[in-house]
This record gives sequence, structure tokens and C-alpha cells, in this order.
Amino acid sequence: MTSPTGSQAPAVPANPKLDARNRETAKNFEAVFLGQMTQLMLESVQQGDGEFSGGHGEEMFRGIMAEKLGNAMAAKGGIGLAPVVLDQIIKLQQGNK
Repeated sequence: MTSPTGSQAPAVPANPKLDARNRETAKNFEAVFLGQMTQLMLESVQQGDGEFSGGHGEEMFRGIMAEKLGNAMAAKGGIGLAPVVLDQIIKLQQGNK
């Protein structure tokens, strides 16, 4: 007898190494995205020349700071982009089989 919901496709056996790599890739994508958005936000802030200005050192390291902030935000859960990216990675991999 068939199920009222229809037949289900057989589940693809999970590969723990591939699954971990996919999760890491999705998390890294979110970190880069957040870093780029942070970089754009930092560039939009008007910099002063006062005594509390970071000067040339701040300009030199602003990109690194944005990257580190992106990594930190992604490590704390990010904005929910990684799970969506992970779903797309999995769909693409299943479509190639």
C-alpha cells in the first residue's frame, strides 16, 4: 500500500566529512559577506582629523578590522545567511547525482 503523501525518494547517505565541509563553506561565505558589508559601512562613516582620529593606521587596518568583525559575527550565529547557503549547496550537490 502506498503512503497518502506519495512515495519519498530514498535518502542520500550522509557523508560526515562532506557535511562538515559544506557547513564550514556556508559559514565562511556568511563571514565574508558580513565583512564586506561592514567594510562598506565603515567607508561611509566620515573620518575626522581630530586627536581621536585613527589617522593613517586606522585607514591601513580598517579592512582587516571589517574582516575580523565579519568572522566574529558569523561565529556568533550571523544573520541567518549560512543555513540558506548550506541548503543551496546541498541542493546543487543532489542535483549533480
